Amino acid sequence: MSTLKQPAIDPASETARFKVYTQRDLDRIAPLGKLPEDIRFEMRVVSSVLPFRVNQYVIDELIDWGRVPEDPIYQLTFPQRGMLAPEMYERMAALLRRDPGKAEVQALARELRAELNPHPAGQMQMNIPLDDAGNRLNGLQHKYRETVLFFPSQGQTCHSYCTFCFRWAQFVGDKSLRMATTEATALHRYLEQHREVSDLLITGGDPMVMKTKHLVAYLEPLLEPRFAHVQTIRIGTKALTFWPQRFVSDEDADELIRLFERLVAAGKHLAIMAHYNHWQELRTDIARRAIARLRDVGAEIRAQGPLLAHINDRADDWARQWREQVRLGIVPYYMFVERDTGARAWFEVPLARAWAIYREAMQQVSGLGRTARGPSMSAGPGKVEIQGVTEIQGERVFVLRFIQARNPDWVQRPFFARYDEQATWLDQLQPAFGEEKFFFEDEYRAMQQARGITD
Repeated sequence: MSTLKQPAIDPASETARFKVYTQRDLDRIAPLGKLPEDIRFEMRVVSSVLPFRVNQYVIDELIDWGRVPEDPIYQLTFPQRGMLAPEMYERMAALLRRDPGKAEVQALARELRAELNPHPAGQMQMNIPLDDAGNRLNGLQHKYRETVLFFPSQGQTCHSYCTFCFRWAQFVGDKSLRMATTEATALHRYLEQHREVSDLLITGGDPMVMKTKHLVAYLEPLLEPRFAHVQTIRIGTKALTFWPQRFVSDEDADELIRLFERLVAAGKHLAIMAHYNHWQELRTDIARRAIARLRDVGAEIRAQGPLLAHINDRADDWARQWREQVRLGIVPYYMFVERDTGARAWFEVPLARAWAIYREAMQQVSGLGRTARGPSMSAGPGKVEIQGVTEIQGERVFVLRFIQARNPDWVQRPFFARYDEQATWLDQLQPAFGEEKFFFEDEYRAMQQARGITD
């Protein structure tokens, strides 16, 4: 257990009540009143298509309004015009200028969202497991042999929404795009039947928006002997940034900590998969208190997040973030590449530049900060890491490998792609050395066809 001295908290932060704003409340967010009217209109346009939600803590404590619009946390939470392609933006803007009815706006929004690849990397078609009768087990994903993802319906929102989020389709009110379940029994039955699963990831949305009593119902049964093979419980969350009060001063925060204590005491590895995008998120007293409280009960905190234009596309920011995370006892885990969905064009960084940023940041930290893997693409076949850029037999290439894959035999196998300064995703890369395809392509295509995917 950690013996960290817990930092003092500003009493106002500890007693703050959670207050949230959505698109309907844009006019009620006081700092926005100082921005030009055309900027506020652009927010209305973009938030009619992509989800928007922010809370008072983020507004007051994390955003430097004197640096807007360049402030990274402002970019992380507030809509920007460039998040929609020009044609999409103009179509929605023209409609809103006519003061349309709600149904008309929603119809156009659905049409535009369908063009934004709402569920990338085969999430809906290939990741959802089937029962013995061939029925889909909604609310579960099982992409990698050892790890099952669970989407509890009570956790399918967040304290604030990230503008880059690859799961944005969960939050737009379209049930056909949503992954969620309340079936704890189905989760437990599936885990009991699949002894190869060692890791359960509770994800969303953000599971930390749930009341502790719901988490207890899902997690406490895993202490029974029949689940001895489930060694690690992971919880994916942005609450350490967006609402650290969840672990400190919420009415059931102590109950949550006691649940975590029971899991750790029973021998489970409890891993908080914390989403961090910038070092600014680590600087408040209550955020550091939340980190210390989790460490004190034996939970491990691992930090991950994507490399994003307008937010953290500088090596110095990543190095500073990793150094601060190590100082606070957090393990830097992943630097991801922005996924091919939603507002991708606004945030994506070419792979060649992503590698250069990662390499330069790594050069600025000690060995304890070099645990962060990346840049990593969570693509359909698996997590593909860019290991470097080099020249082999006169050809400049990307050196790639699978960190995780649909077929475990692909893991750690190096492969090569032609160097391309503009490519931002795996499907834009071509095999090096005159090869027609990457080594995994035929097998992956067969996996797709087995699930009825033919394009």
